[in-house]
Amino acid sequence: WGGVNYYTGKLFNMENITRAAHEAGALVGFDLAHAAGNVALQLHEWDVDFAAWCNYKYLNAGPGAVAAAFVHERYHQDTTLQRMAGWWGYQKDTRFKMQKGFVPVQTAEGWGLSTPSPLLFAALAASLEIFDHVSMEAVATKGQEMSDYLMSLIDGINTRAGRSIIQVLTPQEVESHGCQVSMLLPQGGLKVFEYLSQAGIYADWREPDVIRVAPVPLYNTFEEIWLLAQALEEACKKHLL
Repeated sequence: WGGVNYYTGKLFNMENITRAAHEAGALVGFDLAHAAGNVALQLHEWDVDFAAWCNYKYLNAGPGAVAAAFVHERYHQDTTLQRMAGWWGYQKDTRFKMQKGFVPVQTAEGWGLSTPSPLLFAALAASLEIFDHVSMEAVATKGQEMSDYLMSLIDGINTRAGRSIIQVLTPQEVESHGCQVSMLLPQGGLKVFEYLSQAGIYADWREPDVIRVAPVPLYNTFEEIWLLAQALEEACKKHLL
């Protein structure tokens, strides 16, 4: 289950989903590609069974970055699990004895398969050192405030246009979104996106008619959000009105 939907930016209540799934006898795993570094996560406290995510989005590790995984500690010593077994997940102190069988590291590391690049680790470490200077709760709160501000500016664009030319797909309730804002433009959306690109604003186009933007709290400013809204309104006047 995606923690944050990639298309709409909706943040799901992972704690409630986990509780309901466990009551139904199911295991719970989350795809946190759009959640890690964007919203506050408490996977262990929520009793999530496992999760995986990429680090190149909100965690800024760059293209091709190493991925990450969470495996609840109750599975670390469970030898009955059928699992992919790899060299990198073998117990470190006996790894080079080359003995038959697989003895996993007693942490989530035990699910590692191959040797990742030290350069990719270095890129991720450089980003995570920045996160060490601020709490994830503060990052998430500012991200929500920035996306709330952008959504209010979009409301202003629609009001001045006299109709809803931009439909925000992202839920506006604070507990239901991070910093991503997805805008539906059924008519002329691609032209608006191209206008933004030419203006030096790097958003993201998703077929058939959605523009995704994400004011990221670590390195975007409220002024940049205002400038985005100005360019967005100019693009709408040119191509939609």
